[in-house]
Amino acid sequence: MMENKKTTALIPSVGADGGQPPHNSTYQSIPHETCESNPPEENIEEMREKIRRMNDPRYLHTVSMTELYQTAYKSRPPIIDGLLYSGAYIPAGAPKIGKSFLVAQLAYHVSTGQRLWGYEVHQGTVLYLALEDDFQRIQSRMFKPMRTGPTKQEKTTEIYFDEKDPTIFIRTHNTDLKNRLTAYNRKHPAVCKLTDVDSDTGCKEFEIEKGRFSFRLTAPYREERRRAASEAAKNE
Repeated sequence: MMENKKTTALIPSVGADGGQPPHNSTYQSIPHETCESNPPEENIEEMREKIRRMNDPRYLHTVSMTELYQTAYKSRPPIIDGLLYSGAYIPAGAPKIGKSFLVAQLAYHVSTGQRLWGYEVHQGTVLYLALEDDFQRIQSRMFKPMRTGPTKQEKTTEIYFDEKDPTIFIRTHNTDLKNRLTAYNRKHPAVCKLTDVDSDTGCKEFEIEKGRFSFRLTAPYREERRRAASEAAKNE
């Protein structure tokens, strides 16, 4: 009786040598993960704990120096160009000088988007908290006309000239002087030019030849003339 024997074929050589011994060891090309990640339950719990800390009134958000250097922060756009930016402000000053009216005026212009003192205003939502006023006082303040023009002290007249330039530069808010210069400009545009008009403040700027503009100094009235002028005004 012949005995069946299992035979194993030799692994053929793939090199230059005569043979390659068989081996049973295997090599795993993808190694096992050595670091262990936290279970999902622990990650969720960490997030919940972080949210609880942030909701705590005593929570103070801090930024590391590394994060500060590596983060590209976007600048916030202004609320009023060149005047008011995002942030906290505390209007401080003596009582009854208009701090509350100033804040109300800022709130009004931001809510409507109207220009303020010549500055461009970006319209936005406003929440006005008047914690010290009753409804009647708030109503009287809000319905009082908001004056946005310059004060009388701000309505200046500037006249500039030097010894070299043959031109006099005039910038004025004065109504009478503006009217006279405007009329002269229409008649003689070659020697008097209207160079700029501020529609918000009413200011006008002119350039006029030196020989066309002069100053006149008058002596003070005598007492007799003053009384006579006063009597004449009463009789009219």
